[in-house]
Amino acid sequence: MIPTIITAALTKNEIVLGSTAPTRDFLYVEDTVSGLMRCGAVEGVEGKTINLGTGNEISVGDVATLILEQLEIDKPIRFADERVRHGRSEGQRPGADIAKARALLDWGASVPLAEGRRRTIEWFKSSVVAYKPSIYNL
Repeated sequence: MIPTIITAALTKNEIVLGSTAPTRDFLYVEDTVSGLMRCGAVEGVEGKTINLGTGNEISVGDVATLILEQLEIDKPIRFADERVRHGRSEGQRPGADIAKARALLDWGASVPLAEGRRRTIEWFKSSVVAYKPSIYNL
């Protein structure tokens, strides 16, 4: 969802989202990789379900607002009913319980959301065409 918001902010007249109320626990890719590598290095975790996350939730709408602020772009964020996932596919609060990651892996996220967002925005500013070339063929 973050790439969708960033590419829309950089290339569209508005940001169109489904519900902005659900919260997510966003984990930067570097932390995801380090957590997975830690799973492979620690004995006795085979077959266990371990959530990797930050333990902090933020709403989809707040993430979109923060991205626009960081880009210094003023665009409307529009709710579109057709973008809402219905039924069981859209959890309202699928936050990560990171207790097992801390206890079993001695692992925790190291990249704060603001820093991960900054790094991601910088990459997209220079690479949006490589990420989604069709965006310029609209």
